[in-house]
Amino acid sequence: MGASRRWLACLMIAVLVMHDPAGATPTAAPKTELVAFETSPFPYEGPVPGQDKPFFDVDKDGRRGHTSSRGGVYWQDETYSDRRVLLHIPRGFDPARPGVMIVYFHGNQATLEGVVQRHQQVPRQVAQSGLNAVLVAPQFAVNALDSSAGRFYEAGMFRRFVQEAGLRLARLNGEKRGRLAIESLPVVLVAYSGGYAPAAYAAHHGGAGDRLRGIILLDALYAEMDKFAGWIEQRESAFFLSAYSRSARDENLVLQRLLTERRIDFATSLPSRLAPGSVTFLATAEDVAHGEFVTKAWVDDPLKVVLARIPGFARTPPPKRRR
Repeated sequence: MGASRRWLACLMIAVLVMHDPAGATPTAAPKTELVAFETSPFPYEGPVPGQDKPFFDVDKDGRRGHTSSRGGVYWQDETYSDRRVLLHIPRGFDPARPGVMIVYFHGNQATLEGVVQRHQQVPRQVAQSGLNAVLVAPQFAVNALDSSAGRFYEAGMFRRFVQEAGLRLARLNGEKRGRLAIESLPVVLVAYSGGYAPAAYAAHHGGAGDRLRGIILLDALYAEMDKFAGWIEQRESAFFLSAYSRSARDENLVLQRLLTERRIDFATSLPSRLAPGSVTFLATAEDVAHGEFVTKAWVDDPLKVVLARIPGFARTPPPKRRR
């Protein structure tokens, strides 16, 4: 065999090893990293949708600021410059088995380390759900009363973000085998509170297509009901779940009315399985606190409970039946 043919054979073997998940081993220990993304939600240079002004509409002493409807003026250098994304691969994640990427959009007054990791314990809840899943959580406005979607306002940007997330998760995992499986994982989008705005735009024109297998809203429907209704109407095999307290009750009722007008059926109790194509609204008790909804709602660790009901992505194979 000539040198060129030997080189080509070695290259083909390397490609097969990199893309074939068979032989990939489950993660021996959890892996967590904060990574600056190229496709992060901020910085953002575009306009505010529906408003005839740029996102940064204030210029003072050389600093650019954005006027939030709830929090007043927030400055770019303090609030809209963090490009980091939280990546987490739980112990036991197996790229050789069907898996899913959980993309989590936090709410207002949040940071990745303080709120998403420590207070809401999103990585732990994903790990304990039993899903063969990885977690991706971008930073939006830093510790601010602002639900701006940033670059997710742009058509196709959610798809590009997910593509970059797949590449970086594969790098974090570190194994050549199964790299393609990680890069092409299907996506379930979870939003809490102010995360509704980027979730709505991701659903509306994010460009993820069939890769987006489900949307979970945790007390996160405060506007953009038409965008969610449009996505639900056009979905084929994706599920939708909105669990809510009295804080978001009126908006959830509006969305239910929109779906009824479009003759789309929905359930009002949590099913045992979030089956593809299902639509569910879950109203919680009057005393459930919005600020604690991710950790204590109708149950403790509601994110863990909901994720555990997604079929088809169990981290460990079910036991074989005895004949």
